Amino acid sequence: MQGNAATVIEPEMADRRRSSNISGDESVSPFKLLLSCPSGLSSSQVSVKFDASFDRIPHPDVKLENSISEIWNRKSQHSSLLFNGSKFRYAGHSFATVVDSIQVASACFHLGLTDYRTFVGTNLNPSWQKFIVESQDGCSRCQHTSSPLGNGAVVETSDNRILVLQRSNNVGEFPGHFVFPGGHPEPGEVGITTHQCNKDSELLNKIISQEMFDSIIREVVEEIGVPEESLRDLESMASNMPGCHQGGYALYKLMVDAMKEK
Repeated sequence: MQGNAATVIEPEMADRRRSSNISGDESVSPFKLLLSCPSGLSSSQVSVKFDASFDRIPHPDVKLENSISEIWNRKSQHSSLLFNGSKFRYAGHSFATVVDSIQVASACFHLGLTDYRTFVGTNLNPSWQKFIVESQDGCSRCQHTSSPLGNGAVVETSDNRILVLQRSNNVGEFPGHFVFPGGHPEPGEVGITTHQCNKDSELLNKIISQEMFDSIIREVVEEIGVPEESLRDLESMASNMPGCHQGGYALYKLMVDAMKEK
């Protein structure tokens, strides 16, 4: 988040909408930027409100709700690489440009708990449209989806190259696509298994906020091992990226433009 901070919502759903041409509009974007801060946000400018009220609401259609387990069981049986794990659930954010009478940007993320199994069974469900509620409010609209909080890093090398990875064809989400290094902030990394934690809420929110930054560094360290000859021009491969990563690239370009104007 240092240097660039934004939330990109419904990238998988937008990709599916475009590929199936549900809207009939070929120009539908595969991502939506809900928050753009080209100048960047430091850790002191980002906070978290972690609460059970931000957890996913089960769908009232029992058959649809049961499809989550059915899809997960079917996919996990065919792939030993799939495993479940707890994730933070994005449920919205608030943004301010003035804090304590001082002109400064500040973002607060509203987070609950979810897991990868529910993500596969809702956001990646073939019937994902049925989980969406008719509402102009994005959080209400996605109240039945997992919507895990992800992270990503645009890594520029000392010789002005951008590092991009290609996903395995054996993964459950966007096999074979080009992606930036990234993953998810992990509740387990900071000792969170349920909402019943011994830490006070203020301290817990600070720990989770720091994990959002620490996890980006961790993912980059764990994932980067790419030889120089495998690097390509980012512009040429951006169209083969998932919507959330196209959004990340759009944010990166905004950041670069903002730095040029300084």
